[in-house]
Amino acid sequence: MFQVASIGVGGMGGNTMMSVLQHPKVRVVGMCDVDSRTLELAQGGKGSRRKELQDPEAAGRLQEAAVFRDYREMLAKLGDTVDAVTIGTPDHTHAAMAVAALRAKKHVYLQKPLTHHLHEARVLGLEAAKAGVTTQMGTQGHSSVETSLAVDLIRSGAIGKVKEVICWENKKASWWPKVTERKAQADAVPGTVDWDLWLGVANEVPFLADAYHPSMWRAWVDFGVGMMGDMGCHYFDVVFACLGLAAPTRVRCLDAGSQGDLYAMKRHLELEFPGTDLTAGDKLKMTWTDGGYPYDDKVVIKPSVLTKEAPSGIFFVGEKGGIFKPHSQRPWLVPEASFTGYAYPKTRPANHYTDWVDAAMKGEKAATDLPTYGCPVTEAVLLGVLAERNAGDWIEWDAAAGKVTNRPELNAQLTRKYRDGWSVEGLG
Repeated sequence: MFQVASIGVGGMGGNTMMSVLQHPKVRVVGMCDVDSRTLELAQGGKGSRRKELQDPEAAGRLQEAAVFRDYREMLAKLGDTVDAVTIGTPDHTHAAMAVAALRAKKHVYLQKPLTHHLHEARVLGLEAAKAGVTTQMGTQGHSSVETSLAVDLIRSGAIGKVKEVICWENKKASWWPKVTERKAQADAVPGTVDWDLWLGVANEVPFLADAYHPSMWRAWVDFGVGMMGDMGCHYFDVVFACLGLAAPTRVRCLDAGSQGDLYAMKRHLELEFPGTDLTAGDKLKMTWTDGGYPYDDKVVIKPSVLTKEAPSGIFFVGEKGGIFKPHSQRPWLVPEASFTGYAYPKTRPANHYTDWVDAAMKGEKAATDLPTYGCPVTEAVLLGVLAERNAGDWIEWDAAAGKVTNRPELNAQLTRKYRDGWSVEGLG
């Protein structure tokens, strides 16, 4: 059996645990969550937010899992009985948890965004490479037939070399908190929640109802990475997979960005990447908008077969045409008149979760291996976040040194000091 311990077993963390458990050789031996009610549900196989994963047979393989509130205690007590760890918790806790698991030589499946700060992404990549284990970034769409088809179309040369990439995301932020003003007086912490463990490495703030737990934390700068962490990781993943990109050389925020405790409800970013053999030049421009910005329909061509508006998507501008890919849907070659009778490549989906298990059992790399793929994607996303928080001039990025060169005062924002009692050597 492949024995897994899961940190965070509600929401997406529960979805990850139950998805991995679909592999017949997986047995969950440990579950950890700061909310005892979440643990109780997960023990009954109801940790996932997807009903189709509430499989009685699979759930039977977690009935005897030991339960914990503190992940550090779980890793210490279960020790060598654990082969791998899944992590699906608020963004600010990812790096410390993942590095602890890697230093214990566990295979790791880590939800996106991999880290909250850029320095953490660099350390995470180094630790994953040093551990020699199998790691996977939780961008499950990477293994979908839709993403595979986009990759095949780009690499087939159907639209020629790519000149520009445009991403837009206009879905409602369902995680936006009802309470957006902090106050000195704390609300009563729910009896099921250990607030100190929930905060983890972050600075202590009073608990506020309808502000943080269980799903409103993403908008807060202390805990989440805003819409870039929610959806930016998925889009950047597709673009990196299609074009083989490395870290951007510079990035800027073209609107007001955000200040204070919360991220903005919308943003307009521009990034410049070094070109690859799949791009038209030695530089590639990529734009990201979310929160209500319309795409330019003089550049972005929507195929007529899509009769409804596409609120979210990616458009690849090529030398011989374009690719219009709505989020989580198949890509289309445009203009359609230029591709009449075109035979789209046949591809098949993979299972992002169980393929990670198979790769770990074989001692191979998974699809979104952290050192070589996941951490570079995360770095690009976090540079977008850095630009949002420092709108205006370009931020020039020296990827080799891991530093901002033209606005050196921003380098202090690449790291965070972990709260007393939560420090991790080399990390924070």
